[in-house]
Amino acid sequence: MSFFRHVGSAKCTAKRAGMCGEKMEELSRFNLVGKSARFEQTVRRIHRLAQFDATVMIAGETGTGKELAARAIHYLGGRTDKPFVPVNCGAISESLVESELFGHERGAFTDAKSASVGLVGEAAGGTLFLDEVDTLTLKAQAALLRFLQDRTYRRVGGGGLRHVDVRIIVACNADLGALATERRFRQDLLYRLNVLTLKMPALREREGDAVLIAQTMLQRLSHQYRLPLKRLSAEGKAFLSSHAWPGNVRELENVIHREFLLCEDSELHLRDTRSELLGETDGPYRDASSSLAAHLSAVGFREAKARAVAEFERGYISDLLTRADGNISHAARMASQDRSAFGKLVRKYGLTENALSAS
Repeated sequence: MSFFRHVGSAKCTAKRAGMCGEKMEELSRFNLVGKSARFEQTVRRIHRLAQFDATVMIAGETGTGKELAARAIHYLGGRTDKPFVPVNCGAISESLVESELFGHERGAFTDAKSASVGLVGEAAGGTLFLDEVDTLTLKAQAALLRFLQDRTYRRVGGGGLRHVDVRIIVACNADLGALATERRFRQDLLYRLNVLTLKMPALREREGDAVLIAQTMLQRLSHQYRLPLKRLSAEGKAFLSSHAWPGNVRELENVIHREFLLCEDSELHLRDTRSELLGETDGPYRDASSSLAAHLSAVGFREAKARAVAEFERGYISDLLTRADGNISHAARMASQDRSAFGKLVRKYGLTENALSAS
């Protein structure tokens, strides 16, 4: 009996592996690529969530592919022939959030020269994806909560209530539970959003996937630029596997894209890219024996220390802003700093050009 149980179990395992392989291949069209156990779990979860027409909350670090997952859930579900409307909540100013989401009538405010259906109206019948939902102000959160209760809303300057059939998917890289405890995110809104959940794993948790993603991207870049295919050297593969990838898949893609275009060899070695990745040429991780140390040796201790700290802070903050796509609130959380204090440092070092004006 144990033999037959073993054979049956092996067949079931093989069947599940085959089905999962088909699912992973299907997700590749959404640029979601991987074969690790963690990614396999994510694949199964995405296909499961796509079956149910309920609100989904996607969590994960910056660059893990939250919007790609949201698109996959939409297009694998029952609304595939309807619109998928992505919204970057961090880029909407507080004064315009209701107008942007729910639309407005002509003349509702000074610049309302024509009526607008709003993002909710554009997504009618389909999916509204609210990225960086944690950046919404408490006022905007209240407006969103009212809408989620019965899917009804009123255009700014309009009189009648409107009803819309739309699926809501939200994403964030912050701990909404902790924000709710700090009264920076509404607890009742969190309850409304926290129906179905998906956690996108960090790239460092997906063993072997960095190399696979890089190889897949090299094939796409070769086709895109009509250039000969370049391969990863053994040294390059080792680098990809050992690097922590704080910016996750987005960081990896940027590195491979740059190296593909600049490398004159047929192989990518990647052995010298670590300094560029960590900003060593720009300050914070530069070796102490560099020209900076030589320059500082000519001044007094206090001044040298102040300059070194300033150099570190500027490079560190610049790197965080890059990894947070210019969002000051996200960068501040990554640094475990108060947003107001972090914003002052951004202005102090003249890095406002790297930050979103509406962050």
